[in-house]
Amino acid sequence: MNKIARLFKSKLLITSIVLSSVGFLSNAEESREIISWETKKLSADFYCEGAFHGDFNKDGAVDVVSGPYWYEGPDFTKKHEYRPAKKYDPKEYSDNFLTFVHDFNNDDWDDILIIGWPGYKKDHEHVWYENTKGKGGAWPKRDAFNEVDNESPAFGNLVGDENPELIFHFKGHLGWAAPDPKDPTKPWTFHKISENLKLTRYAHGLGFGDVNGDGRTDFVQSKGWWEQPESIENDPLWRHHKWPFKLDGAQMLVYDVDGDGDNDIITAIASHGFGIAWLEHVKVNGAIEFKMHRFINAKPGENRYGVKFSQPHAFDMADFNGDGVTDFVVGKRFWAHGPKGDPEPNAPAVTYWFEIKRGVKGLPGGVDFVPHLIHDDSGVGTQVAAGDLNGDGFPDVISGNKKGTHIHIQKRKKVSEKEWKAAQPKLLNLEG
Repeated sequence: MNKIARLFKSKLLITSIVLSSVGFLSNAEESREIISWETKKLSADFYCEGAFHGDFNKDGAVDVVSGPYWYEGPDFTKKHEYRPAKKYDPKEYSDNFLTFVHDFNNDDWDDILIIGWPGYKKDHEHVWYENTKGKGGAWPKRDAFNEVDNESPAFGNLVGDENPELIFHFKGHLGWAAPDPKDPTKPWTFHKISENLKLTRYAHGLGFGDVNGDGRTDFVQSKGWWEQPESIENDPLWRHHKWPFKLDGAQMLVYDVDGDGDNDIITAIASHGFGIAWLEHVKVNGAIEFKMHRFINAKPGENRYGVKFSQPHAFDMADFNGDGVTDFVVGKRFWAHGPKGDPEPNAPAVTYWFEIKRGVKGLPGGVDFVPHLIHDDSGVGTQVAAGDLNGDGFPDVISGNKKGTHIHIQKRKKVSEKEWKAAQPKLLNLEG
C-alpha cells in the first residue's frame, strides 16, 4: 500500500479536504496547481495553546510536540509522554501557552521549551525539557525564567549571536533572556531594553525584525518599536519609536509586504476582537512612519473576499505557494475566555493562510491579501506554527488548542486553467 493510500486509511484523517488555490504556473505551461489540505487530529483533548515541531529521535523525520506528548513523524500515530500528562477543561486554561524547540545544551538533540501562564503561576512554569536521547521516560525539567509576561512571547535571534532568545517583557520592561552557554541548566538572565512601560502580564503584541534597515534586529511591540543600538554591552536602553495608532494584537510579523525594500508589519488589531492589518513602512521628511491598512474586520463586507472571524490570536509566516513571496497563517482562537467571554466565541474555529499578492491596482501599496481556508474546525491557540512536516518542501501547519491537536498537511494537484480559475477566492462584487 502506498503512502497516500495509508494516509486515507488512517482514522486520523479528516475526510473532507479543504481546497485553496495557488496563483502560479507549474512546469507545464498548460496547467496550474492548486493546494489542498489533509487534516489529522492527533488528539481531541486540550493540553496546550501552542504546538511546534522538531526531530526528537534523530531519525531524520520531523516530529510534532503538543502539550505533554511528542508524535513521531512521518505518520504521527505513535506518541511519547515526555512530561506528566494532564488534560484541561476547555472552559479553563492549560499550563502551556506556547511551545518552542531548540537544542539548549548543545548535545545535538532537540529539547522543548514550554511557556506557561503569562507572568508567574504555580505549576504553570516557564521551563525547558532536556531530551533523553532516545532513552524514553520523563525528560529532565530545567528552569528558564521565573516570570514571562505577554501572551505571545517570541523565540528567535534578536541580538545577532549564534542562538535564539526568548523575547518578552518582565515587570513592565521589554527585553530578552537566554541560557548561559557555559551552563544551560542554570536559570536564564533577563536583559531589559526599555524603561518601565507599566505593561501587565497579559499585554498583547510582540515581534522582532530589522525596521530601519541598519542590519540590526529591532524589538516590535504594540506600543511601538525599539531600535537596537550599535552595541548592547552593559544592556543599554533601546530608542523607542511610538505608533500613531492603537494596537492590541498578538504576534507581530516583520516583513517587506509590498516589496519596496523596507520592512512592514502584519498583526491583529485586537486579539480578542476583530481586525487584521498591515502597517506600511513609509518615509516622511526622511523619518520612518507607518500607515495602518485593515484588510479583515468585523463585517464580511469589510474584506474584499467576504472573510471575517474574531480572535485572531496567533500568526506565523511561510511561503505557502512557492512564489517567492512570504505569506502568513492565522486563525480564530477558540474559547479564549470560555463559551461566552468574547465576540462570536462559538463561531467556526477557522484557519486561513493569506497569500500576499503584489502589484494589484487600487490597493494600498498595491498589495492584496487573498484568503485560503485551511480548515473550519480547529483554529489556533496563542500560537500556530508553519513548517514542512513530511519533507516534501511545502509548508504545513500545526495547532494545539481547546479543539485538540491538529496538523494540516499541504498537497499539490495539477489542474487545467479553467479548474484553477474556478478555485480562486471570489471578490465581493469589487474590481481588482
